[in-house]
Amino acid sequence: MKGDFQYWEKTKDLIDQLLDIILNYRQSGHPGGSRSKVHAFLMTTLSGAMRWDLRDPGKRFADRFVLGAGHTVPLIYTSLAVFNEALKLKYERTGDKRFLSTQPQERILTWEDLLGFRHRGGLSGHAEASGKTLFLKFNTGPSGHGSPAAAGIAVALKRAKVDGAKVFIFEGEGGLTPGATHETANSAWGLALDNLYYMVDWNDYGIDDHKASDVVYGTPEDWFAPHGWRVFGAENGSDWESLARGMTAMMSSPNPDRVPSALWFKTRKGRGYGKYDNASHGAAHPMNSEAFWQVKKEFADKYGVNFVNMGGKAPADPALLKEEFRSNLKVVMDVLASDTALVDYLAERLVEIGDSVPEVSKSFVLGKKGNPFKDKRLYDFKKYPEDMWAKPGTKNSNRAALAQWGAWANAFGKKEYDRPLFIISSADLSGSTNISGFASDYGDTKGYGWYERVGTEDGIMLPQEITEFSNAGILAGLASVNMAKEPEKEFEGFWGATSTYGSFSYLLYGPFRLFSQLAQDCEYKTGKVLWIAGHSGPETAEDSRTHFGVFSPGVTQFFPKGKVINLHPWEYNDVPVLLAAAFSQDVPIIALHLTRPNIEIPDRKAIGMAHHYEAARGAYLMRDYKPGEDKGGTIIVQGTGAVSNMIKALPELDRRGLNVKIVVSASAELFEMQDEAYKNSILSPADQQNSTVVTTSSRTLMLPWLFNKFSEEYALSPDWDNNWRTGGSIDEVLEEAHLSPDHIADGIERFVKDRNKRLETLRKALS
Repeated sequence: MKGDFQYWEKTKDLIDQLLDIILNYRQSGHPGGSRSKVHAFLMTTLSGAMRWDLRDPGKRFADRFVLGAGHTVPLIYTSLAVFNEALKLKYERTGDKRFLSTQPQERILTWEDLLGFRHRGGLSGHAEASGKTLFLKFNTGPSGHGSPAAAGIAVALKRAKVDGAKVFIFEGEGGLTPGATHETANSAWGLALDNLYYMVDWNDYGIDDHKASDVVYGTPEDWFAPHGWRVFGAENGSDWESLARGMTAMMSSPNPDRVPSALWFKTRKGRGYGKYDNASHGAAHPMNSEAFWQVKKEFADKYGVNFVNMGGKAPADPALLKEEFRSNLKVVMDVLASDTALVDYLAERLVEIGDSVPEVSKSFVLGKKGNPFKDKRLYDFKKYPEDMWAKPGTKNSNRAALAQWGAWANAFGKKEYDRPLFIISSADLSGSTNISGFASDYGDTKGYGWYERVGTEDGIMLPQEITEFSNAGILAGLASVNMAKEPEKEFEGFWGATSTYGSFSYLLYGPFRLFSQLAQDCEYKTGKVLWIAGHSGPETAEDSRTHFGVFSPGVTQFFPKGKVINLHPWEYNDVPVLLAAAFSQDVPIIALHLTRPNIEIPDRKAIGMAHHYEAARGAYLMRDYKPGEDKGGTIIVQGTGAVSNMIKALPELDRRGLNVKIVVSASAELFEMQDEAYKNSILSPADQQNSTVVTTSSRTLMLPWLFNKFSEEYALSPDWDNNWRTGGSIDEVLEEAHLSPDHIADGIERFVKDRNKRLETLRKALS
């Protein structure tokens, strides 16, 4: 490795200068951590420790890279610019196609692309896995969010049995302080992720003035070793020999206990930049300042070059400023072009490492019999086996249906494709939320069971503790791993599912937000995640309001339209239908809201309710208006307790002569996907304007079904008095929530009788 140091040293100098220049002319970005990581990044990418291919970032059996410290993405941009330029120069000189990228030109990051840093349509301010940076494997930047995603990527590679595939994540000690990183450290050990390698830039500073060590006890050894990790170190992270010793020890030493590894390297934040520590974190030198030019002078003297306008003030004319920007980038790149030996080294080394990525993995378990996600039988709920459905008159919970469908889905994958479809996790609630069904037997098909340390390497249920945030990140990372031969055309990997109480849904939002962004823009197709908000609503009665999911499940709606499908089945038989309908759509996140209690499965035919198959349409009729009578309005009802008690209230509605149309809302997103004829048959414009809701969630969360202020005023919901509910038996809590059959009947009667009053109010407002 020593023979490489001279080339790495000069490459480091080039990257340093490109970093300085783009930050100078953009006056935005993070110089300190970007500079301090250059040595470690070059060693990781050029030593052979990481098998990757610059020419083809989608290689299915390559190692993966996650930039946990997503704010240091200028390091990635400038490094890729140098690497790609070396390949380009070598190809132009030799005509050897080994140095050509397989990517279209618009995805190759060139030094000219650096001009668009932090501009719309240009290079993003934080790390994103799309376009010119498909080298990155997850969107990062929010502190701690990259850790569980990296672990999830490692899980996907291990469970797919991709022989020798590794995951490298770069982070600073500031990014080790969020709880997600501690959760991930625990989880990675429990999941036996011996393919996960943490690279820790230990520079002792974040953004504020104090040192990290002033408020955080210990060293990287203390931060990782107690979690069971192997820990290695480099006392000087800016010294090639020191780094090489640490890297060699980490990569070559035996790991019989199958534990994750961390390599820390001591650095100075802002190394060589002229301002250091926290001062260098997120602020460049003032544009064309003396401090900026001083660092350029050192490079100019060392390599005998001249920067444009050296020592001068920045041009006031934007066009001239951009030209100076471009010219000074080119000064640096010309240093590379003039050094044939360096170009040869980089180009040959990058191709050598790229060619080291295996084309075949003999142990790989996916794709043996095709792609199960393309199999229409998976989504054809009308042909599901008979034991998928609960009989009218029996009692069961909707969460039990999740277990049955999950068991069937993974059994389907096992029998037809010799693989599972879903990898799952839960916050120590796998049985409670019934997500364990995915790992269970189905008929004569043996379930996959628990994964790793409490199960087998073939298991699919990750043995997680109370780690909701990391569970979401792990499953999001896992679902982002596409191991298809043509990742732009199809997805070959795993879908994920994770569960906790609906009231704790906010703990999962961060990772899923980033996954949604990645799925939107990444050219490689991604998998899907099932976000289970279990034990939701006031039906979680005995646990009381600390555990009610009345407001917090609303975070599952905080995505752009078309990026999530929310499912609200009220009874057992709605669940398989809704899951099939949702997973058949090209939407990456499915949020399933489930409740705890056993309720009686209705005889839909007897009460005139639509067949449970109609749940696939997102909304369906419980009953239509009685012909020949005045129409009292439309009631949209959602949630187990609300729908169940609405059915119980039907005789009372008839006794009081309340002729209302009742619509069960199961998914606003699926309903929106229906044709106009169906939507109008369920909720015509007239229906919408004379409607209100009955729901077990808060009024705010019913926004897709509240068509005017009158709808909200007459809504029946647990927050009817803008207070938190208390607790007790289900009947007691629903009574307090004003969702008992009597309360529902009274509320509907008030709504019907006030129709003329509402119309008069509207007329006055319009006059």
